[in-house]
Amino acid sequence: SRSGSGSSMEALRAAGRAVLRSPRLARHSLGLRRRRKLPESWADMQEPLLEGMCFTLKYLGMTLVEKPKGEDMAAAAIRRIVATARVGARKFQKVILTVSPRGISLQDADTKEMVENVSIYRISYCTTDKLQNKVFAYVAQSQESGALECHAFLSPKKKIAQAVTLTVAQAFQMALDLWEATHAGR
Repeated sequence: SRSGSGSSMEALRAAGRAVLRSPRLARHSLGLRRRRKLPESWADMQEPLLEGMCFTLKYLGMTLVEKPKGEDMAAAAIRRIVATARVGARKFQKVILTVSPRGISLQDADTKEMVENVSIYRISYCTTDKLQNKVFAYVAQSQESGALECHAFLSPKKKIAQAVTLTVAQAFQMALDLWEATHAGR
């Protein structure tokens, strides 16, 4: 139905805006503050991004959140996840996180088993935490329960966490472009 696709379009637009607002550090370092334009390298990124860009991260855990987006909500959720992660002295699962215009997929780095596939339409926010700056997190609606979940990952370097966040922002932009291209009947 047209209205259905329209509302998912709006959701994608809103989420894309939220994501582009969240990676403040990454955006600043790319001089994206004044103009809403993606970096010059955007064209070079389109091809690998269509295939999916991979990052190897450690999965810290998940917590339920009340709101789909917001810096304070995400910071509090990341604090909860990190605190819980510190208590349990378990080894963190190493995952390969792949970002594409379809969304985020998680694969166990050792067994290569698929852990989860998150559609871009279910992701409402992503960020690099200001204090825990090696932590990348995203908020998505659970397919099973419909609850909002914040998932956090530890990256080896601050730059990598920022790169993941920016890549997700670019995946949104591309999903939007692809959506508009198909629906404009071009």
